[in-house]
Amino acid sequence: MPIRCLIVDDHTLFREGLRRVLESEPDLQVVGEARDGSEAIEQAQALKPDVILLDIGMPGLSSFEASRRITRELPGRRVIFLTMYEDEEYLLQCLDAGASGYILKDAPAPRLIGAVRDVNAGRKYLSPQVLGKLVDDFRSRSTTGMARGSTLTPREREVIKMLAEGNSVRQIASILGLSVKTVEAHKFNLMRKLNIHNKAQLVTYAIQKKIVKMPAGA
Repeated sequence: MPIRCLIVDDHTLFREGLRRVLESEPDLQVVGEARDGSEAIEQAQALKPDVILLDIGMPGLSSFEASRRITRELPGRRVIFLTMYEDEEYLLQCLDAGASGYILKDAPAPRLIGAVRDVNAGRKYLSPQVLGKLVDDFRSRSTTGMARGSTLTPREREVIKMLAEGNSVRQIASILGLSVKTVEAHKFNLMRKLNIHNKAQLVTYAIQKKIVKMPAGA
């Protein structure tokens, strides 16, 4: 049976071009198209595609939320994010949203086709450019000492875990029964202690140190 694909992008010409690329292969079939995240969910529920190719930036419902809902409500569906961004933070957000693949829009057709086949088979796919930057960043932070990290207190581990899982400072304060100022102080101390400067580095550290698990299906 062919691999059933759903294309989600707000640009008609891009959808048409992607359809032609995919349908040039006998084992790939485009069963539907959608223009935004809300349509993606509706089409995924109605058509039950094997692989959803999802543009990372569309109007309306975010692509990340669409991916979360599709992978949660329709187990076994694989999501590949299509993007122009060679950006670690975007990659981590996609993994957090349940993605199985992350590929640049300027990738050659054979690479895209291979990515669809890989994720359909249960493997993960990351664009080589993005994977290379991620590895370089790990190495860079390792040599500067961030990857080693200082010993964290139980409370700090709790806070970094909840931050990495996407909770805001206010949400963490409510869940832990702490003041917002106390959580902000913990966050500041964590960033200083670990030499972390942004959310992407914090999430990467938490995954690397197994403080949080890689999302299921990611």
